[in-house]
Amino acid sequence: MRIAMFTDSFFPELGGIQDSILASARELGRRGEQVLILAPQAAKGDFARAGVAVAEPDLGLNVTVRRLFALPVPSSTRQSRLVLPTLVPAGGRWRALAAFRPEVVHTQTFLGAGLEAAAAARRLEVPLVGSNHWAVSGFSLYAPVARAAAGRLAAGAVAAYYNRCAWTSAPSAAALAEMRAHGFTGAGAVLSNPIDTARFHPTPEAERRRLRAALGLSDATIVHAGRLAREKHVDVLIRALPALAATVPDAMLALAGHGSARPALEALAGELGVAGRVRFLGTLDHAALARLYQASAVVAIASTSESQGMALLQAMASGLPAVGARHGPLVEYIPPECGLLAEPGEPAAFTAALARLLSDAVMRARMGEQAARWAARFAIPAVTDMWQDVYARAASGALGTADAAGWRPSCA
Repeated sequence: MRIAMFTDSFFPELGGIQDSILASARELGRRGEQVLILAPQAAKGDFARAGVAVAEPDLGLNVTVRRLFALPVPSSTRQSRLVLPTLVPAGGRWRALAAFRPEVVHTQTFLGAGLEAAAAARRLEVPLVGSNHWAVSGFSLYAPVARAAAGRLAAGAVAAYYNRCAWTSAPSAAALAEMRAHGFTGAGAVLSNPIDTARFHPTPEAERRRLRAALGLSDATIVHAGRLAREKHVDVLIRALPALAATVPDAMLALAGHGSARPALEALAGELGVAGRVRFLGTLDHAALARLYQASAVVAIASTSESQGMALLQAMASGLPAVGARHGPLVEYIPPECGLLAEPGEPAAFTAALARLLSDAVMRARMGEQAARWAARFAIPAVTDMWQDVYARAASGALGTADAAGWRPSCA
């Protein structure tokens, strides 16, 4: 099958959406599907911030990447770009699409590239399927004024866009419910992003000890991976450290990722007297990130703006129990047997949960084993099976039937 994917979030920009698209495209190509990815142009600085060479990722013989003219937009990573849609059936991108002859168009965004995707599907008379990767409740965080009104307007625009699709996925029930609450009436279901369990997996304790020694980490290392941005509430984890250290003397926090909030977080750690317990590791490639997870004791996430939390699931796949904010998708993806939940925005609650796990090796091991089993259900092959089911039904016209709203892809 020939699948055209449109996205505003793509390599070398760092993030869970980008990881998801790369993993899905690579696996689809490996299975013999033809995939054309239409993504924003990237500047040399974007590759430099990611710490990678200026080259396209190796996605295999059946996957092609075509870059579209895009404009930089403000973001915590300073890598974000939006495709400037032409919406006119002319120029190189349209000729490339026509030559590719897609059977399905898959939009991974409602923004610039998403508008182009909708126009392409309409022009080529092929079905449009969508994925909403965003927690629509978080849009208000980015508005300079009238945040509540701006958030409602943005959420309504998301719903209106995905109502054009024959079928839409959301990575969590919470994300899908938010879309429904703001006017999404189309067919859709929860479909997880894929997790690379071949890379992110548990390792024997002897190897974990070796990795801790090599990385200079303690036996009570808490790991957090992701953008250092205000909506991630990493400050809550830092504020939890002083009281945690009284119970767990060797507790430390390892932060993987970059972002505009780093200077403020470094200053906060200094003010609280825990600068020596917080390691800012910057951008890590997947191999280094996997080693960091395997060396750590617990993964923690205080964000209240997640639609799923891929870094969380990568860490859980590596055998780490989780401590997360009791909010939205994190409640779904941290079941009781795999970790503990804490009240959002409350450092004392995170201190208590982290202390409980770090002080109980038996509980930590048991929950870590369960976490790895739980995350395995979201492995790349399983999720790709579901997407192939979606694409096949879309191409055959089955997703346009009256009962499509209640349909879920097989294995979901």
